[in-house]
Amino acid sequence: MRLLAALCVPVLLGSVLTYPPTEDIDVLAFLPRNDSYLFSYSRVAPAVRYAQERLRTDGRFSGFRFHIRFEDSDCVNGAMFALVDRSCGARPDLILGPVCEYEAAAVVRLASRWDIPVISAGALAAGFGRKDTEFSLLTRIAPPYVKMAETFTAMFERFRWGSALLVYEDDKDERNCYFSLEGVYHLMAHLSIKTYAFSRGEPLDPDDVLQNTPDTEVMIMCMAADNIREIMLAAHRRQMTSGNYVFFNVDLFNASSYGNGSWKRGDKHDSDARQAYASLNTVTLLRTVKPEFENFSMEMKKSIKKVGFHDCKDCGDVNMFVEGFHDAMLLYAVALHEAMKSGYSKENGSEITSRMWNRTFEGIAGQVSIDDNGDRNGDFSLMAMTNAEAGTYEVVANYFGVNGTFQLLPAFNSDHFTQRGKSTPQAETPDTSCGLGVSALTGITVGAVLGAAVLITFYFFRKNYRITIERRTRTEACGTRKHRQLREDSIRSNLSAA
Repeated sequence: MRLLAALCVPVLLGSVLTYPPTEDIDVLAFLPRNDSYLFSYSRVAPAVRYAQERLRTDGRFSGFRFHIRFEDSDCVNGAMFALVDRSCGARPDLILGPVCEYEAAAVVRLASRWDIPVISAGALAAGFGRKDTEFSLLTRIAPPYVKMAETFTAMFERFRWGSALLVYEDDKDERNCYFSLEGVYHLMAHLSIKTYAFSRGEPLDPDDVLQNTPDTEVMIMCMAADNIREIMLAAHRRQMTSGNYVFFNVDLFNASSYGNGSWKRGDKHDSDARQAYASLNTVTLLRTVKPEFENFSMEMKKSIKKVGFHDCKDCGDVNMFVEGFHDAMLLYAVALHEAMKSGYSKENGSEITSRMWNRTFEGIAGQVSIDDNGDRNGDFSLMAMTNAEAGTYEVVANYFGVNGTFQLLPAFNSDHFTQRGKSTPQAETPDTSCGLGVSALTGITVGAVLGAAVLITFYFFRKNYRITIERRTRTEACGTRKHRQLREDSIRSNLSAA
């Protein structure tokens, strides 16, 4: 028996010290088969498989054998039902998705109960930020909407704007624009914020939208590109694009389904649209020029063509979901590798999740930073029209969420963001009060001015009083002489009569 125990020791130690660690990992990925979604199976599955192959050839993770099963996600209850069905047998080790908020909520609650890590490029609404209870095992590999809202908060502080109108298209299904501007609304609740919503599929009345602008400085829009064009044309007709208002549109997910700043349609309104869009700025995710990303992008386009997805208006660029689900596989592999080196296994979902949070790693498009709440920090670009004649846009500034800083690029022009009749933001003035403080120095200055005013008033009063007295004295003296002369004449007259 003692010999058997001795033989077992090297085996047990070998299972811990094996490098690279070996493990079979069951992955359940929820992606809709409906290609109208930007995160459909046809678009995203190739990215997940690309990451799977990349991990297989990476020396650190080559021992991980990922077995990926894709389930349909209908953005209602499909993912939850599929997860419940799977729970009767072997539960997955990792869940990817769902993206849609309402569907993700149910899945993440169950997964947190069963200690299964969930990584999603969706579930971006503000409510999922509460990770203390039911969403404790959710890691968001794409920047939540509130991260984008931080970009607007920073701009409002920089340019001293105090009011805004949030205009959004609400589809009552995914509600991407509603949740997107919800973050802006809550972060800037201390300002004067108004909202205007219209339903997808219903006629848009741009003039009705613009009726809400008289007491606002900034308009932030989230809607389809054609609707943004209608509003900007209406604003141009009202002469609202001459510098007295600032317009923004939100380009969600790096996809042209939402406002992409495109004014040209080849119709009779192109000239007016080009002039109107000179006042429109676009906030979008920071794009990368990493060579590896270019190769990845080409492979994704090839994969989409292979499945016969030819009528794809949004496949020109890799969107946020495609990139995010790829990076989700990498992040999980890094965290699992660390956990296993420390003696944990794939069953320790909470431990693996904690190792995914508060870390930075290299994703397919560049560095990915996850904050201590399990949410990706967002890097965003601000685009503006820099050539009004050609109607071309450039990135004029970048906002880095990890440290909350702006990077102003050479094309940036502060006048473009300063409303007519308003001064440009002033630099902070150093305190030159010699330790007295601003309030004390102000009090002294005001006191000195008031004192001087009193002295000047007293001087002119005294001078005027003196002149009055002198005039009165001369008048009285003159009157006395006249009175005396009259008395003398009267006396003489009386004597003559006698």
